[in-house]
Amino acid sequence: MKLQEAMEKGNLKEVKRLLVENPPVIDEKTKEGIPLCLYAAKTGNLLLVKYVVEYSRASMNTVDEENRTILHYAAMSGNVELNRYLVEKVGMDITAGDRNLVTPYQIAWENGYADLLAYYEERVGAAYEEMYHNPIRTGMFPDPSIVRVGEDYYMVNSSFIFFPCIPVSHSRDLIHWEIIGHAITNPEWAGLEELEGGRGYWAPDISYDNGTFYITATYRLNDTGTVYRKQIVVSSDKPEGPYSEPAIIDEDGIDPSIFHEDGRHYMLLNRGARIFELSSDCKKQISEARLLYYGHQKRAPEGPHLLKKDGYYYLFLAEGGTGPGHRISVARSRELMGDYEPCPYNPIMRQMDEKAGIQRCGHGKPVCTQNGEWYMVYLCGRMIGDGYSMLGRETALDPVTWTADGWPVVNGLKGPSVLQKKPDLPEWTEWKEGNSEGEAAPGTTGKQPMEWVTPRAPETDGVCLREDGSFRIKGSRYPLAQVEARNILLRRQTSFRFAAKALLRVPELEEGQEAGLTCYYDENTWVCFFIGRGETGYFVQVKEHIGTEDICHEEIPLSEAEDALTGQELEFQVDTDYLKRVFTFRLRGKETRAAQLEHVYYLCDEGIRMGKRFTGAMTGMYAYAGERELYAEFDGFTYKEFT
Repeated sequence: MKLQEAMEKGNLKEVKRLLVENPPVIDEKTKEGIPLCLYAAKTGNLLLVKYVVEYSRASMNTVDEENRTILHYAAMSGNVELNRYLVEKVGMDITAGDRNLVTPYQIAWENGYADLLAYYEERVGAAYEEMYHNPIRTGMFPDPSIVRVGEDYYMVNSSFIFFPCIPVSHSRDLIHWEIIGHAITNPEWAGLEELEGGRGYWAPDISYDNGTFYITATYRLNDTGTVYRKQIVVSSDKPEGPYSEPAIIDEDGIDPSIFHEDGRHYMLLNRGARIFELSSDCKKQISEARLLYYGHQKRAPEGPHLLKKDGYYYLFLAEGGTGPGHRISVARSRELMGDYEPCPYNPIMRQMDEKAGIQRCGHGKPVCTQNGEWYMVYLCGRMIGDGYSMLGRETALDPVTWTADGWPVVNGLKGPSVLQKKPDLPEWTEWKEGNSEGEAAPGTTGKQPMEWVTPRAPETDGVCLREDGSFRIKGSRYPLAQVEARNILLRRQTSFRFAAKALLRVPELEEGQEAGLTCYYDENTWVCFFIGRGETGYFVQVKEHIGTEDICHEEIPLSEAEDALTGQELEFQVDTDYLKRVFTFRLRGKETRAAQLEHVYYLCDEGIRMGKRFTGAMTGMYAYAGERELYAEFDGFTYKEFT
């Protein structure tokens, strides 16, 4: 009798015999790829699992291909005593996530195991519904910076070459966020026209002092001149803005933050943490930069933030680069300009499990709630396939505790959490003081939903977003593959599985013109799904652009006469399942599949080596006009996530 069969029959005597005669057999897998030590837990047999744990050579670090632990499989069985044994005696984690961020707690909840849920709640200290999942902000929300004013929390994230620039988000509970404004909404102030993808506004910081909100960021230029980096500062008495015209500070470096103390203001920059004083309005540099501390790991030290607490200045740094080695360290000093001693627990945040679903954790900033609890927001990334971070860098949140000797540690030094107890804060409510839809930015008309952006600023009449959910897009003179392309209306891809639909009212096209839906990363990599006009009439097509190569899929001719097509509703749809995308269109009630792409690896940071690639995939609508005028009317756009 084989070991798997003996386990299934609950024949403990046979299991013992097989393991005594051939100890390595416990490391084998079922035909489904499940390690046998994990399979034992799936049977729900406590005595069997105890023998495997205490007498076999099985490692309790064993995981399956999805990074599921023995507790994941025990949760599938619903056996409370088995789970109790693994949690209390073996030390397995109820909130540990697999590659898809599924936890044992979630498995018990989805299966409705009431007794097991009651035990998990007792151990964790919160019901499943009282937990939150990381990342708290999915999709392209990198380099988070946070500030609390009263009971309100405000966050900014990098926006790169996307306009409006630097989203400002609001929350009351630290978990649910909504964009309420942007730091730069005037195209004349943005300076994005000639910048390549991945340049623009990097690593912003938001702070508050004496009734004024300050946002600073690095303005990253192309590598064509002698100056690559400058810093900008804007300010407003309202978190949603409008903000002042950006003041330029010509100090080289990245990742600025502003520290306020007793009416004086200081800017910090990398490498390591350099500091210099700002003028009273924070618009000018009034002292030379000096190095406070270079860092703990001393590789790519950046993202400096200062916090004063209990007589110490705490200096937080991101180190190790934004890849798998990313981390957060901290040092402290009794004097602002003094010598900073490193924390003995560094790094206070780093992902050590190479198989975990959440990776590349770093670039954090702490915040104290109105109740005296501490949390840190930090960036992270989730990998799919062979290491593709399609959603870009996202924002996560974990609790900060202070040791007896006065050092902050994040999530008990366990690395990023997948499932965490919610902060003791009021239930989430929508932003009331401002208008959550915002005023139209120059280049648009009507109310502008805050999730929409364009690569660089649109033309003056380039994008019209109407209150009824319809859109008008002016066709760009330049194709998507050029930096000069304009009026591409996009929103962040926030899930690995989603369906997006764009409903186009077929315009009258000249030869070579096109309009439709796009899946977009930057000018170097995208997919477009469009109606175009060729020599023989109108057609629908999918085209991939990867670096300098165009892959044009089959043209599907539309048999209707051109005058009969004009004004008809043509619905484009893309269904995404991780790296797979299926494109279909509907015209006059008939559905047609246009193309199926199995591996859109290039819509992510790691897809190709060309330019700066650390943004994130997007989807939206576009039109290409060439030398002749074209306006594309979209009756609507919908985006639906799937778990």
